[in-house]
Amino acid sequence: MKTYDSFRHRFSRRPQGLARFALSVALFGFSIAIFNTIFNNFLSESFNMGNLERGVLELPREMPGFLVVFVSLLLFFLPGRRLAALSHLLAALGVLLIGHFSSSYPIMLIWLFVFSMGQHLFLPLMQSIGMEFAHGGKTGKRLGQFSAVSNLAAITGSFIIFIGFRFFNFNFSLSFTIAAAGLLVSSVLLYSLKPDEKQSAKSKFILRREYGLFYWLNILYGTRKQLFITFAPWVLVTVYGKSTSIVATLMTIGGIVGIVFNPLLGRAIDRFGERRVLMMEAVLLVFVCMGYGFAKIIFSETTAFIIASVCFIADQLLMYVTMARSTYLKKIAVKPSDVNPTLTMGVSIDHIFSISIALVSGLIWSKLGYQYVFILGAIIAVVNFFSASRVRVPQNAA
Repeated sequence: MKTYDSFRHRFSRRPQGLARFALSVALFGFSIAIFNTIFNNFLSESFNMGNLERGVLELPREMPGFLVVFVSLLLFFLPGRRLAALSHLLAALGVLLIGHFSSSYPIMLIWLFVFSMGQHLFLPLMQSIGMEFAHGGKTGKRLGQFSAVSNLAAITGSFIIFIGFRFFNFNFSLSFTIAAAGLLVSSVLLYSLKPDEKQSAKSKFILRREYGLFYWLNILYGTRKQLFITFAPWVLVTVYGKSTSIVATLMTIGGIVGIVFNPLLGRAIDRFGERRVLMMEAVLLVFVCMGYGFAKIIFSETTAFIIASVCFIADQLLMYVTMARSTYLKKIAVKPSDVNPTLTMGVSIDHIFSISIALVSGLIWSKLGYQYVFILGAIIAVVNFFSASRVRVPQNAA
């Protein structure tokens, strides 16, 4: 009876809407995992793209990330949770159109832009809304829990693709449809949440000198992130010649490890602080980049692929260190209402550079070879290490 009362007490203290938001995050992770698992093979098989063209593709894919602050400004009349619902609706529409109406490469780029706009609108909102459900200053712990939920759902999505393509004759159209359905249900769940307060147009656009280091860390994250999203799976598909099911398997393994890793990462942020976590991320990224770039030169084909696979999984996990940047911002925010618009501004700023790095890296790969792309990544990681060493938060920050 005492155990039941304790459980009921803890359940009653759960913030209203927590379960629905967690489910929406899960569905988002599920759908994005399906999209990411099949997209590179879809491009390779549908449009016969080269390495330079793959880099150029990131311009329409990542441009919404740059525009997100301006779109949010235009939609200032929508509360954050309503905007999140709209973002998932846009992403669902884009995925569905990619899967069924990509009659040509230029047409596909239009649908990709729609999907990407929805995805990028939600990225800062996922962090800011997620931190609203934290209590007792345990923002890292809460974001880690949401990340674990997303990973579990991503495992399901990747596993469905693995089983579907290997045993049930799945095709790209069906896979994109499943992803769109997940995003549509998630949109409904987000819309059902109690809306938060609307913000004025002025409060949607914030650029403060106090947040300069946060912006710089976002720039470095954007360039590093783009190398992973664009060229890490492209290495597996083109350099190692691996199929959709292999990429899906690696993403599934990363998701399984992430179920344990992400909550621990959140706790580490709360316990050891953002500075140490961000510096450790930078150190690990140097080794990841070297593994991607030089494993095939140094080792046999089999050993090289194992190393590249470990790097792929590690890189996938380290992407979640972005939680530390979000909690760092929350602790240094001049006022609480700055958090969401500043996260959005951070997304736009980092995409100016992530778009550029994709174009430059595509050219580098085409002219010099893929190894030099990851040498560039290692250099960025070193800069990130020294930048993260400057992170400081107020001692009384929650």
